[in-house]
Amino acid sequence: MEIKMEKSQQVKTKRKFPLNLYNKLEQKLKNKSEDTMDTIVETTGIQPEKIEKTDKLEKIEDTSLVKCPKCGKMVERARVVKKKYICYECGGYFRVKTNNRIRMVADAKSFEPWFEDMEVSNPLDYEGYEDKLAAAREKTGLNEAVTVGHCKVFGNDIVLGVCDSRFMMASMGHVVGEKITKAIERATELKLPVFMFCCSGGARMQEGIVSLMQMAKTSAAIKKHGDAGLLYCSILTDPTTGGVTASFAMLGDVIMAEPGALIGFAGPRVIKQTIGQELPEGFQTSEFLVEHGFVDGIVLRENLKKTIQFLIKSHQNVGKKTYADFYPNTEFHFELNEQLKEQTWKSKPRSAWEKVKAVRQVERPSALDYMDSIFDIFIEAHGDRGFADDKALIGGIGFIEGQPVTVIADIKGKDLKECQERNFGMPLPEGYRKALRLMKQAEKFNRPIISFVNTSGAFCGLEAEERGQGEAIARNLLEMSGLKVPVLCILIGEGGSGGALATAVGNEVWMMENATYSILSPEGFASILWKDSNRAQEASEVMNITAQDLKRLGVIERIIPEFGGADRKTVSAIGSYMKEYIKEFLQKFDGKSGDEIAAARYERFRSF
Repeated sequence: MEIKMEKSQQVKTKRKFPLNLYNKLEQKLKNKSEDTMDTIVETTGIQPEKIEKTDKLEKIEDTSLVKCPKCGKMVERARVVKKKYICYECGGYFRVKTNNRIRMVADAKSFEPWFEDMEVSNPLDYEGYEDKLAAAREKTGLNEAVTVGHCKVFGNDIVLGVCDSRFMMASMGHVVGEKITKAIERATELKLPVFMFCCSGGARMQEGIVSLMQMAKTSAAIKKHGDAGLLYCSILTDPTTGGVTASFAMLGDVIMAEPGALIGFAGPRVIKQTIGQELPEGFQTSEFLVEHGFVDGIVLRENLKKTIQFLIKSHQNVGKKTYADFYPNTEFHFELNEQLKEQTWKSKPRSAWEKVKAVRQVERPSALDYMDSIFDIFIEAHGDRGFADDKALIGGIGFIEGQPVTVIADIKGKDLKECQERNFGMPLPEGYRKALRLMKQAEKFNRPIISFVNTSGAFCGLEAEERGQGEAIARNLLEMSGLKVPVLCILIGEGGSGGALATAVGNEVWMMENATYSILSPEGFASILWKDSNRAQEASEVMNITAQDLKRLGVIERIIPEFGGADRKTVSAIGSYMKEYIKEFLQKFDGKSGDEIAAARYERFRSF
């Protein structure tokens, strides 16, 4: 969904705002395809039609056509290659050879393979295993199912790993595990990020328990790499199953997947043969994993290289005490136009009850609306890695004039359908756990956090209680108090009870002019204390819930003007105002240590 709005003041943003996953990136970054016509013959997973012999002559079939694995249509090989091995009829993804995968993401001639001369072992002395390996090497031209090495992506150094399903279904044996482990260890020494393209049928049966040990070995290497503050990113391709899914494939700081890929621990055939259960259509797909919180997002092949560039740039602040690394030689200063000046001057102060009604209006701008004026770009990340992706609370990475930040935001919806999809902005436990996951990731990579709060409260219902709503909120309060990066919380609408506080433990807390922040709703307050919910208006005046009340009480540091009222006419001006003062906030923390930042936050809340 793209939200369009009127620009009512003269501040312009440099870039358009893309809303969805990692497949929508800065338009200025060009993805120059390295694919040329001479690569047509290298199509992965596409078998040319064989020569058919008759009694007296040989008939050569047309090899310019290939069969799409998804729709089954015969399509032109050249067009498929040009589209990065994607069917132009249905959008189905062909499997990709190692060399072609490298060509898609690495700068030309920059890839340097590592550990290509490792000796093959047969730990179980399994009969015929050496012959099978030799046949796979002959067929693929690879020494094993994974290729690792160093390359550049838009000039940035990374360690790259690519699994190839043509080699014994990319099953994981000793050499596969050893190559991946050694590559991650070297990346740790060189302080480089690792990007791993995963696919596999699982553990290599011919190596038995030795194969199983590779799961622990690769995971341990990833742990050391992560402890060094370095980025590990996995990209899941078709298929990713078994021991690979249960190890290095699912341990990324960021996990992405190609569309339609089969991803699961036990594949459909294994499940059917083991317990006789038929899986529903689409059960183990990339899209299923996004919905259920296990994958950050789906990335299109056309955006792979740009996505890797984005992730490198947004995860490289480790060890620095810089939180305001803005573009050099650029200035941004908010100025209100004459129309909004007049509108502000004519506006009358609202009562507490009027503010309650105002922030409950479905038309009131959301955090997504303000982001266009605040951030160069925002890319959403999905899921709590445990149960689901809660759409009531979004999160991801944004850039504000070149400085990466982690963004958290409650989203209510703009119409009935969206409100229902987003549960009317009332997060479930998985929403709070997603927010916490992203905030802990921000701490690891030294990114400041900006949280936009707008919720009537945490969802109260059977499923919320079953999944531990209270624990999820309590955990957020605990962990946010100790985060060693700057945290700014902005109440842009309703701030309802512990559900709002769960993402509002900041070094500073701001409120928009007509926002509210309360222990519970005025209706609930009146019902509990006065046994009469009809006295909600009276309760709103007693509760001290407005920005002006809370500034006086020391609960917030700044009131953000609405220039007559937050709506589509003022949204750009309000966002631009926020941007200027967010930059000022970030500059305060340049040079401060993580311990100093956490201590200041502790003292802020200790004062109440």
